[in-house]
Amino acid sequence: MAVINNKAIICLLFAFALVSMMSTTESKRNSFFTPAVLVCNSVIGVKSGDTCFDIANNFNLSSKAFESINPNLNCDEMFVGEWICVKGQ
Repeated sequence: MAVINNKAIICLLFAFALVSMMSTTESKRNSFFTPAVLVCNSVIGVKSGDTCFDIANNFNLSSKAFESINPNLNCDEMFVGEWICVKGQ
């Protein structure tokens, strides 16, 4: 009959705990980083003099709603002809 000492048991328990934590972390990471899907249903082209505030107001969008459907838009660097989402989810 084989004799297992305390060090071997501790090492096995540590290895099991480590593998368990890694698999739990991996499953949480995959669900945490699931990217949101942005759907834009209507766009307009920026005209000379347009601002983000004016566009949002014209389409009855709160600033939060406007930013959520235009996540990569830099309002300080908008240019004429740039497409802006005005209706989306």
